[in-house]
Amino acid sequence: MQAHSGPEIGAIDDTLMREGVEEIIAEHGGDVRAAIRSLMQTVSCLEAARDRAMVLVSYGYGRGRME
Repeated sequence: MQAHSGPEIGAIDDTLMREGVEEIIAEHGGDVRAAIRSLMQTVSCLEAARDRAMVLVSYGYGRGRME
């Protein structure tokens, strides 16, 4: 599996990233696999929401309602 290599949108500094990683692992009782699973589910939900929004935006442009 390869790491995401896209543009860094809203990138946070390394210290905040490390703290966030530790926090999410702690929230899952130290179970790293559960933490990763939870993050993957969150990403999936966000991607689905983005896809729904893109459909609506495209529809709005097509109808001439958005400029």
